[in-house]
Amino acid sequence: MNSSESDTHWIDGSLYPDAPVPAELTTPADRVDFVVRVCGAWDFGLMPRRETLTELLQAAWRPAIEDANLLTSCAWHLLCDLHGLPPRRYLGPRFPEIERDPWLAWV
Repeated sequence: MNSSESDTHWIDGSLYPDAPVPAELTTPADRVDFVVRVCGAWDFGLMPRRETLTELLQAAWRPAIEDANLLTSCAWHLLCDLHGLPPRRYLGPRFPEIERDPWLAWV
């Protein structure tokens, strides 16, 4: 593995079924696109790899996460919370069977 591969090993190629996997994500648009792809997969139950999540939790990703503005994404709201961003109104579906679960407070 060369140094450029080791620096971007966290980019999950499976998130790019429609495009070539980028070698790096340097522009704000590339970073927002990656956040959208990660959150979309995560919302459907495909957890991000540890390396990917570790990268996204770096302070440098905060602007891209905020700019993604995915108000219907549970994963995006979690990333915002982990970055200490102010909460925004969740506009996604509600799951009453989960909200009424007495064990929810322990999760």
